[in-house]
Formats: sequence, C-alpha cells, structure tokens
Amino acid sequence: MNNFLISAKRFITNKNTVTIVAVLIILLILYWGYQSTIDSAVKPVRVPTAKELIGPQTQITAEDISWIEVPSISKPNNVVLNEAQIVGKYTGINATIPKGSMFYSDVLVEKDDLPGTWLQKLKTDVNGVTDRPYYISVDVVTTYGNSIQPDTYVDFYMKATDESGLVMFGKLIENVQILAVKDSSGEDVFSNVESDATPAYLFFGLPEELFILLRKAFYLRQLGIEIVVVPHGGVVNVTGDVEVSSEYLRDYIDANSIKIPDNDEYLEEIVGEDGEIIDTDVPTASA
Repeated sequence: MNNFLISAKRFITNKNTVTIVAVLIILLILYWGYQSTIDSAVKPVRVPTAKELIGPQTQITAEDISWIEVPSISKPNNVVLNEAQIVGKYTGINATIPKGSMFYSDVLVEKDDLPGTWLQKLKTDVNGVTDRPYYISVDVVTTYGNSIQPDTYVDFYMKATDESGLVMFGKLIENVQILAVKDSSGEDVFSNVESDATPAYLFFGLPEELFILLRKAFYLRQLGIEIVVVPHGGVVNVTGDVEVSSEYLRDYIDANSIKIPDNDEYLEEIVGEDGEIIDTDVPTASA
C-alpha cells in the first residue's frame, strides 16, 4: 500500500505528468466551449412571421402571425420574438412586411407615431359634426420651454389696439386640447424622449364657429391683433366645452370682418316666394 502511494505521489508530482494533464484539461475545455457554441448556433428558435402581406400603416393582429423555427445563428438581432411586442403595433408609413417575413423592430411603430393620427382624435358632437383641424406656428419660447404637450389644454388670449390707441388684452377661446406637437419636418416632438426636436406646430381641433373666429383673428394682423397661447397651470381636469371667453373680443373681430350668412339665410334674403331673385346686388356669372 505504501509503495502504491509513493508511486502515485511521484506520478502526480512529475512535471511531465502535470503538463500532460494540464494540456488534456485545456483541450477538454476548448472542446466543450466549441461544442456549446455549435449547439447554441444551430438550436432552433421559434420566430413569428407574417402570415400574409401586411401593407403600410396597418395594425397587426394575432391573426396576422404565423410561427416558424430557424437556427438561432440565422436570426437577425433586430427581429422581434415576443408576440406581445408585435400585436397592436402598426407598420410604418412606407413599410411593407412581405408574406413569410420576420417582424423587424424598425418597421413597427405605435399608432401615435403615424403621421395624421391626430386627425382621428378630433371630437365629434352629438349631431355628428366633427371639429375642424387647426394648427399654429410655435417655438420653444411660445410653448413655454416645451411645456405644451399632446393632451394638455391651452387658452388663446388676444391682443389688439383700438382706434384710440388703447391696448386690449383678454382671453378669446378657452379649453382647447392639444392633439399633437410636431417639429418643422412633421415629426412628433415627444415621440422619442432622447430626441432634441424643436416644436414648430401645435395641432388641435375647433368647432366650426370658433374655427372661423380664430382664423379671422389671425387674418386681422393689420389691426395689430396677436394671438397668445397660454397653457393651463397645475393639475387641471378640463371638463368644459371649448368656448368663447370674451364676447367683446368676438364682437371686435366680427366688426372688422364680413360675416358670411349660411346658405338658408342667404337664399331667404335674395330669393322671393316665386323663386325670382329680389336682391339686385347679387353677383352673376359673366358670359
């Protein structure tokens, strides 16, 4: 027994033996690492693909997805594997996903990132009449350092100078919901928190009457009229309708512009009971 232990000790402490054992261990480690890499590369992965062609600006549903298995090594890094990260998303404005194609992260966008989506947010009243879309030019200063964001509420104040040279300033329209804030290229300013985009336009909707009123106010710049956007401060739960805040300012705008009667009023003024034109000042088409 002692002879065996002595022989074993000599074998273990022999430099050649140690070298051979070390080399064998290294070779085993290299083989194991190589084999693991190969196994990982060829291991099948379930990947979602488009069941049929999906066109631009189309919402993706679970029915649009089919599954295939591919070797892990053949899967691009920007392919989305989680179905929950695909369903409900939209294809981009110029993006098309062919039948059988994988879903790439750079072609999937949120609904709010699609151009023109804010138009779908325009309010419709009980009579089915939808607000008119409106936009105004702004910058970082007039948006109070990017404080005006989508779904916040603002008021429109008006400044004007009367015939005596006195300055008028007051709230013209209140409770206007901002639907989108875009930069000069039409991109949403707040769609990417890492973006340093500068606001250039505020988009919102107005009922027909207020749409015309605000448009008149902008057209009456020769009278020194200016429109100032003021956001609501603090935490505000706006439940009231968009409305005129000052009838005096409305009357001032109307007094300096022509009010066009609606079609029924106009016909009552110029057409007699027998259908003949009774207003001789009505313009006629030239021959």
